[in-house]
Amino acid sequence: MSEHDLEGRVAVITGASRGIGSAIAEEMAKRGATVVLSSRKQADLEIEAEKINALSPGKAHAIAAHAGRTEDLKRLTDLTLEKFGQIDILVNNAATNPYFGSLMDMDLAAWDKTFEVNLRGLFALTQFVVTGSMAKTGGSIVNIASVGGVRVGNGLGAYNVTKAGVIHLTKQLALELGPKIRVNAVAPAVIQTKFAELLWSTPEIHDRVVSTTALGRIGQPPEVAAVVAFLASDASSYVNGQTIIIDGGGGAVH
Repeated sequence: MSEHDLEGRVAVITGASRGIGSAIAEEMAKRGATVVLSSRKQADLEIEAEKINALSPGKAHAIAAHAGRTEDLKRLTDLTLEKFGQIDILVNNAATNPYFGSLMDMDLAAWDKTFEVNLRGLFALTQFVVTGSMAKTGGSIVNIASVGGVRVGNGLGAYNVTKAGVIHLTKQLALELGPKIRVNAVAPAVIQTKFAELLWSTPEIHDRVVSTTALGRIGQPPEVAAVVAFLASDASSYVNGQTIIIDGGGGAVH
């Protein structure tokens, strides 16, 4: 068994009905983990679970939960523990961005919704998983942040502020939950997903991103998933409290 393998481990992945979350679930199932996919709509999750089970039979299970609703997140935790008895890996991937534009023009309701899902929900689910399982058995938590959490930019101000919060929360949790639990984050740049479609499908934005990236292209979900799986595995056993930027070398060009 390789230190990269996840055989025998149970992983909960939020925002897993498409994009980066779905790619993470597929990669972890391929490495042997039992994966619990979660997002708002059960029907969408069932489709993704079926795709994963076609490749890794019996490894994927679907439990719908709204990432901004505390009661849903508690139910997700309880149902997973009831079915599998443990949670070894938590991937906090779910996020929302209901507004694009200047912060000063942003409605407070949109601001609250962004924080409710991206930061409050992430923290609530982490609490439930840690107190319900990981505090006793240990585990690995991987938070999906964004390069927007370390670099300012126009249009995504509130989203970026929440991702900066995710990065700092990752460090704080790593300090408080060690040595039994490791907590790390990844910070992707523009990845070709439906969530980021406005960015990569708009020619001027696409061209600007590509021109400032050393690899000269947009990233793909499996490329993020591979890093997340590494952080969840024993191969990263001495990596803790870190945020790995996945941007194809954008920092090398600036």
